[in-house]
Amino acid sequence: VQLVESGGGVVQPGGSLRLSCTGSGFSVSSYTMSWFRQAPGKERELVASIVDFGGRTNYEDSVKGRFTMSRSSARNTVYLQMNNLKPEDTGMYYCKGLLWREFWGQGTQVTVSP
Repeated sequence: VQLVESGGGVVQPGGSLRLSCTGSGFSVSSYTMSWFRQAPGKERELVASIVDFGGRTNYEDSVKGRFTMSRSSARNTVYLQMNNLKPEDTGMYYCKGLLWREFWGQGTQVTVSP
Protein backbone atom coordinates (compact mmCIF):
# COMPACT_ATOMS: atom_id res chain seq x y z
CA VAL A 1 0.00 0.00 0.00
CA GLN A 2 1.37 3.38 -0.97
CA LEU A 3 0.05 6.93 -1.24
CA VAL A 4 1.80 9.59 -3.28
CA GLU A 5 0.75 13.23 -3.15
CA SER A 6 1.49 15.88 -5.72
CA GLY A 7 0.31 19.28 -6.84
CA GLY A 8 1.60 21.55 -4.11
CA GLY A 9 3.37 24.79 -4.83
CA VAL A 10 3.54 28.51 -4.19
CA VAL A 11 0.49 30.60 -4.99
CA GLN A 12 -0.73 34.09 -4.26
CA PRO A 13 -3.73 34.74 -2.00
CA GLY A 14 -6.92 34.15 -3.96
CA GLY A 15 -5.25 31.59 -6.18
CA SER A 16 -6.01 27.91 -6.69
CA LEU A 17 -4.22 24.60 -6.53
CA ARG A 18 -5.31 21.03 -7.04
CA LEU A 19 -3.65 18.35 -4.95
CA SER A 20 -3.62 14.73 -6.04
CA CYS A 21 -3.09 11.57 -4.01
CA THR A 22 -2.60 8.38 -6.00
CA GLY A 23 -2.94 5.06 -4.27
CA SER A 24 -1.34 1.76 -5.09
CA GLY A 25 -2.05 -1.67 -3.66
CA PHE A 26 -5.65 -0.88 -2.82
CA SER A 27 -8.68 0.97 -4.21
CA VAL A 28 -9.16 4.53 -2.97
CA SER A 29 -12.87 4.15 -3.65
CA SER A 30 -13.24 1.35 -1.10
CA TYR A 31 -11.93 3.19 1.92
CA THR A 32 -12.30 6.49 3.70
CA MET A 33 -9.68 8.88 2.41
CA SER A 34 -8.69 12.16 4.03
CA TRP A 35 -6.55 15.23 3.54
CA PHE A 36 -4.71 16.69 6.52
CA ARG A 37 -2.44 19.69 6.77
CA GLN A 38 0.22 20.78 9.18
CA ALA A 39 1.45 24.36 9.50
CA PRO A 40 4.84 25.10 11.06
CA GLY A 41 4.63 24.84 14.83
CA LYS A 42 1.09 23.49 14.75
CA GLU A 43 -0.51 20.10 15.03
CA ARG A 44 -1.72 18.22 12.01
CA GLU A 45 -5.40 18.93 11.35
CA LEU A 46 -8.09 17.27 9.28
CA VAL A 47 -9.07 19.31 6.24
CA ALA A 48 -11.43 17.06 4.32
CA SER A 49 -12.49 13.46 4.02
CA ILE A 50 -14.50 11.29 1.66
CA VAL A 51 -16.27 8.25 3.02
CA ASP A 52 -15.64 4.87 1.38
CA PHE A 53 -18.43 3.58 -0.82
CA GLY A 54 -20.96 6.31 -0.14
CA GLY A 55 -18.69 9.12 -1.25
CA ARG A 56 -20.00 11.61 1.28
CA THR A 57 -17.54 14.42 1.92
CA ASN A 58 -16.81 16.37 5.09
CA TYR A 59 -14.82 19.57 5.48
CA GLU A 60 -13.18 21.54 8.22
CA ASP A 61 -15.13 24.76 8.79
CA SER A 62 -12.43 27.14 7.56
CA VAL A 63 -12.27 25.48 4.12
CA LYS A 64 -15.97 24.95 3.49
CA GLY A 65 -17.01 26.60 0.25
CA ARG A 66 -13.40 26.89 -0.91
CA PHE A 67 -12.06 23.31 -0.99
CA THR A 68 -13.58 20.34 -2.76
CA MET A 69 -12.48 16.75 -2.30
CA SER A 70 -13.21 14.21 -5.01
CA ARG A 71 -11.91 10.90 -6.31
CA SER A 72 -11.41 9.03 -9.54
CA SER A 73 -11.75 5.26 -9.52
CA ALA A 74 -10.21 5.06 -12.98
CA ARG A 75 -7.07 6.88 -11.83
CA ASN A 76 -7.23 5.49 -8.27
CA THR A 77 -6.67 9.03 -7.11
CA VAL A 78 -8.26 11.44 -4.69
CA TYR A 79 -8.10 15.16 -5.25
CA LEU A 80 -8.33 18.31 -3.22
CA GLN A 81 -9.33 21.33 -5.28
CA MET A 82 -8.40 24.43 -3.32
CA ASN A 83 -9.79 27.79 -4.42
CA ASN A 84 -9.53 31.28 -2.96
CA LEU A 85 -6.46 30.25 -1.03
CA LYS A 86 -5.45 32.24 2.02
CA PRO A 87 -2.08 32.60 3.78
CA GLU A 88 -3.44 30.54 6.65
CA ASP A 89 -3.84 27.61 4.26
CA THR A 90 -0.05 27.35 4.11
CA GLY A 91 1.33 24.03 5.29
CA MET A 92 2.30 20.52 4.40
CA TYR A 93 -0.68 18.60 3.06
CA TYR A 94 -0.91 14.87 3.66
CA CYS A 95 -3.18 12.21 2.27
CA LYS A 96 -4.40 9.45 4.55
CA GLY A 97 -6.11 6.18 3.79
CA LEU A 98 -7.95 4.30 6.50
CA LEU A 99 -7.70 0.64 5.66
CA TRP A 100 -7.09 -1.99 8.36
CA ARG A 101 -4.74 0.70 9.70
CA GLU A 102 -3.79 4.20 8.68
CA PHE A 103 -1.54 4.79 5.68
CA TRP A 104 -0.01 8.20 4.99
CA GLY A 105 1.64 9.81 2.03
CA GLN A 106 4.86 11.80 2.22
CA GLY A 107 3.13 15.16 1.92
CA THR A 108 3.16 18.05 -0.51
CA GLN A 109 3.95 21.65 0.46
CA VAL A 110 1.43 24.43 -0.12
CA THR A 111 2.59 28.00 0.37
CA VAL A 112 0.20 30.93 0.00
CA SER A 113 2.10 34.19 -0.06
CA PRO A 114 1.82 37.58 -1.78
